[in-house]
Amino acid sequence: MNTSLTTKYIEIQGVEQTFKTKKGLFQALHNINLTVTKGEFVTLIGHSGCGKSTLLNLIAGLTMPTEGTLLCANREIAGPGPERAVVFQNHSLLPWLSCFENVYLAVERVFAATETKAQLKARTDAALNMVGLSPAAQKRPGEISGGMKQRVGIARALSMEPKVLLLDEPFGALDALTRAKLQDELLQIVASTQSTVVMVTHDVDEAVLLSDRIVMLSNGPAATVDEILHIDLPRPRNRVALAESAQSLHYRKAVMDFLYTRQAHVEKVA
Repeated sequence: MNTSLTTKYIEIQGVEQTFKTKKGLFQALHNINLTVTKGEFVTLIGHSGCGKSTLLNLIAGLTMPTEGTLLCANREIAGPGPERAVVFQNHSLLPWLSCFENVYLAVERVFAATETKAQLKARTDAALNMVGLSPAAQKRPGEISGGMKQRVGIARALSMEPKVLLLDEPFGALDALTRAKLQDELLQIVASTQSTVVMVTHDVDEAVLLSDRIVMLSNGPAATVDEILHIDLPRPRNRVALAESAQSLHYRKAVMDFLYTRQAHVEKVA
C-alpha cells in the first residue's frame, strides 16, 4: 500500500446485523468497527458462518445493517452504487451474451448518459484487454473456461471505474494453478488502478500474498472483528520469493494460529 494514502475511505461504525429465521432471530455480526484507507487492500478471513460475506454485502449496499453506520467517501451507504463494484465467486454472467456484451451492459449502465457509443465500446475493449481477454471478446460464457469467466467478471467490475472493488472469494472454485495466475493478475491490476479493495477469502496464503491488512473475524453467531494483522511486505510481490520469506511465514503462522488454535471451529452435526 502507498503509505501516503491515509485517507479514510470506508468507515464501518458499530454495525450489527440480525436476520429473521424460522428458528427466531439470528445475530450474524456484532459491533463491527473498521476503517479502510484509500488504496488499501484488505482481506476478511474467518471460519464459515463468521459473517464475511454478510459484511461485504453491507459495504456493497446490497443489505442494510440492523444497527450502525457504513460510510464510503464520507457518504452513508444506502444502497448499491457504481463507485462500489462486486465480484462474486459465481461469475454471474448472462449465458446468452458474449463476453463483450456482458461487460458492455455494465459500462452502458454507468456511462451511457454522458458518453457516445464509440466511447462505451472503447471502455469495454479496454476492460477486457486489462484482464487479457480481448481474443475471447465474442465468445459466450459456455465457450470459455472457469478462470476466463472470472476474468470477465473482474473486467465487468473494473469497466465501471469503481473506487472500491469488493471481491467475495472470486477464485474459490478454481484449480490451484488458475487461482495463482489470477491472483498475480489481480495484484498487477490493483497496482495500476489504485483501487481500494475488500476481499473475502478462506485461503491463508492468498490473504498474505494480496493484503495490506488481514481482518480476522471471530466465529459466529454474533461475529466481530477479533484481530487485525498488518502485512508489511514490499510491493510488487512475488509468490516464489514470499514462499522463502521468514516474514511471510510469520504472517501465515499468525493467521493459522488464529483460525485453528484461538478460533478452533467445531463443526455441528445436524
